[in-house]
Amino acid sequence: MGCNCGGGTPRAVTIYQLTLPDGTVRHYYTWQEADAANQRAGGIGTILIINQ
Repeated sequence: MGCNCGGGTPRAVTIYQLTLPDGTVRHYYTWQEADAANQRAGGIGTILIINQ
């Protein structure tokens, strides 16, 4: 029996990747979370948007 998963194309997931100068990489599901973590680290990180 085939899958009836709603049809259509799968939706992309957006991940916000925070990279700090010391090489630490963290992933967040919202820009606000990534930005808040960056601010806690002194605002020196880079946030990259990744679509999966």
